Amino acid sequence: MAVTSYRRRWTLDDRAESVWHSLPVDIPPDCPGLLVTLTVPPVPGTVIDLGCEGATAWRGWSGGARQTFAITPDAATPGYVPGELEPGTWSIVLGLHRLPVEGVELLVEAVTGPVTDIPGLREYTDATAAIAVPARPPRRTLPASAGLKWIAADFHAHSLHSDGSTPVANLAALGVAAGLDVLAVTDHNTVAHHAELPALSKQFGIGLIPGQEVTTDTGHANAFGPIGPIDFRRPAATWVSEVARRGGLLSINHPLGGDCSWRHSLPEHPPLAEIWHSSWLDHTWGGPVAWWQAWGLEGTTPIGGSDWHNPSSPTPPGSPTTWVAVDASAEGPNELPTATLEALTAGRTALSWSYTAPVLVRADDHLVALNAPNALVITPTGTRHPIRTPEAHLPATPGPHLLITHTGKILSTCT
Repeated sequence: MAVTSYRRRWTLDDRAESVWHSLPVDIPPDCPGLLVTLTVPPVPGTVIDLGCEGATAWRGWSGGARQTFAITPDAATPGYVPGELEPGTWSIVLGLHRLPVEGVELLVEAVTGPVTDIPGLREYTDATAAIAVPARPPRRTLPASAGLKWIAADFHAHSLHSDGSTPVANLAALGVAAGLDVLAVTDHNTVAHHAELPALSKQFGIGLIPGQEVTTDTGHANAFGPIGPIDFRRPAATWVSEVARRGGLLSINHPLGGDCSWRHSLPEHPPLAEIWHSSWLDHTWGGPVAWWQAWGLEGTTPIGGSDWHNPSSPTPPGSPTTWVAVDASAEGPNELPTATLEALTAGRTALSWSYTAPVLVRADDHLVALNAPNALVITPTGTRHPIRTPEAHLPATPGPHLLITHTGKILSTCT
């Protein structure tokens, strides 16, 4: 057993140099485990992120949710990837997310050797085993174009693999109870949760899409697909092409989301943007739609995400709901995630505030407004079509359409 320790005072000058700093740890051949502990004094204004990079691959991230983790060949703390500890120089990665003006002294201790108790793993396993499959609400069938069908999705949720309060199994259960057909699990700067998704998809009967929230202090983006980790420390300008090269899809997250609003410069826009987010609490506020219009309506497919972390989150999973027009032959939790990503690539989405809320969808050469009498459909050219009945049809024109009330409350959008 060997111990590597770092005790140092970190200052605002260090943060100005870089938000992320790496501390090397030597991993010998046939190492049975790595246990890392970060000690942060209770100084107001201090938030330190913690992660780990192996000699050949990214091994996980805690953000500010954990101060200790372990990795062994067979198991790891949630948020970290188990597997052989390849010999060489590893890095303990610190994120200086928030520091007090006077700085703060941190202690990092890395122990190589046998790990008898993996932090957080037993609690995670016990919590997972306690989750039952809930009843699904009555299925809502929306009019769709020939060869397609609308399914319900949420593209943003967190588990105990990052800063969520619950295991992935409970996210699946919450998604089923909300009527969702697919749910993207998007933990911060890690793909450790991806290994659980196939079995849980089958168990709960919901398609779980592998995702990761590429997280920085100047903006977040969701990378969808089984594409491996995207390095959040690299310039955001590289994320779009890297995700596309690996066959995934990238989305700008909550672009007007407080201190994590999108502020990165991008030479090319990703195909998706999380226009509808749980932080959009006042639905008469047109800021997100204004951002979408300024960003570029054409070529940017809108999606929605609850960004659920815990029971105190602003909305539950499925609020908002993203309706995705997938191939009608796609069935079951194994096929729907792939079909969903293909439909997102084609730009076939509609959004509503919940599974049962008013919605505007495309069906062949028509738009159909459901459960929105006395509302308006606004076309991309600004033409306004009054809706007078609970189910109203009108000719479809190319481009995004909005469904709003006469008082300006935004009810739905359809691409």
